[in-house]
Amino acid sequence: MVKEIIKEAENNMKKTIEVVKKEFASMRAGRATPALLDKIMVNYYGTPTPINQLANITVPEARLLVIQPWDKSSMPEIERAILKSDLGITPASDGTVIRLAIPQLTQERRADLMKVIKKKAEEGRVAVRNVRRDTNDHLKAAQKDGKISEDDLKRNQDEVQKLTDRMIKDIDSILSTKEQEIMQV
Repeated sequence: MVKEIIKEAENNMKKTIEVVKKEFASMRAGRATPALLDKIMVNYYGTPTPINQLANITVPEARLLVIQPWDKSSMPEIERAILKSDLGITPASDGTVIRLAIPQLTQERRADLMKVIKKKAEEGRVAVRNVRRDTNDHLKAAQKDGKISEDDLKRNQDEVQKLTDRMIKDIDSILSTKEQEIMQV
């Protein structure tokens, strides 16, 4: 029973780290990546649809994204969705493809991005700590019910703390990688 509680905590913490990675991937760091468009939803025949389900997205150059819709009639809606998004990029269309030129980041924009990624990383750390708290609550309840001894409780809480420290360290390393990517000129 205790092993399942700790295993579930580890899985939840790993899911949190995946969320942080996705958040970071969708943030513009001066380099073109299809993940920038992951959060953008296009109104396709009245249904909000992700761009990657409507078009082929390629990166022919380091600072250029090319979106080639499978249905040419969806191009205006894709352009509109990109303009409404918080990317701050104006799409250029030639009738068959949409080009997104990723501009160089200004020093001010880099500072803003640093604040945002630090906030996202802290949210991830808080989520990991919340999983730790919930797991420790489950362990205490198991001890209260007489399912585990006080020594087992302490041992398992130490194991959960080590797991938490490892996951927070992972978030910190992901954060430092993204910081380097953003500050790279």
